[in-house]
Amino acid sequence: VYDFWYSYGAGYEYHDGGCSLMSKLMKMITPLLAGVIFGLGLLVSGMTNPEKVRGFLDVFGDWQPALIAVMASAIVIFSIAYGLSNKMKQPLFHTIFHRPSLTQLDARLLGGAALFGIGWGMVGLCPGPALLNIMTGQADILLFILALLLGNRIAHYTVGPAK
Repeated sequence: VYDFWYSYGAGYEYHDGGCSLMSKLMKMITPLLAGVIFGLGLLVSGMTNPEKVRGFLDVFGDWQPALIAVMASAIVIFSIAYGLSNKMKQPLFHTIFHRPSLTQLDARLLGGAALFGIGWGMVGLCPGPALLNIMTGQADILLFILALLLGNRIAHYTVGPAK
């Protein structure tokens, strides 16, 4: 994409500390495109189907292992992209990489991961697929989103924001 835009004179250059119009446009389009691809991947793989996800998580019952391929593919693709990004000085369409600021395994992280896993197992959805399913207007999906937002606010005010 960069080569195409650059060859037609739009370029991706910084001028006196400011961004060109094309770089600002790419900063908006790139995350949108990534989100659309991610959402389509969730839809095609079946990750938006709570029954399929619960079947995958039910390893001692009627286990449905089909989602292993989806998760393994995601791990491989992310690992490659993350490894390549570590070799770059800066991202293609931004000035800096936004890396996680929290690097320790602590009670907050482990507790959050446990709550996430419990919720995922009970409902069969995590936030990404739930946001895709919001378009269905199903009451249980809307209730899940409401509970997700409420839990986020409760954690923010009781435990505090991540630093």
